[in-house]
Amino acid sequence: MAYQIALPLSFSNLKNVFHVSQLCKYIHDPSHVVKLDDIQVKENLTYETLPLRIKDKRTKHLRGKKILLVKVI
Repeated sequence: MAYQIALPLSFSNLKNVFHVSQLCKYIHDPSHVVKLDDIQVKENLTYETLPLRIKDKRTKHLRGKKILLVKVI
């Protein structure tokens, strides 16, 4: 069993048919409002975002190497 969803023309390169096993039940919440942003999706289905700030950074030691880990918001 599969469901087909209606997508805007800007997402015409996305698959619009999903098997039932990929769906989950939605519990209605009146405060849940989906804001549609104007996202420019590329041909390879990626988009660019700009980092807001660095939340955390730490150095991980791995086999004599130092690797800098940065958490970006």
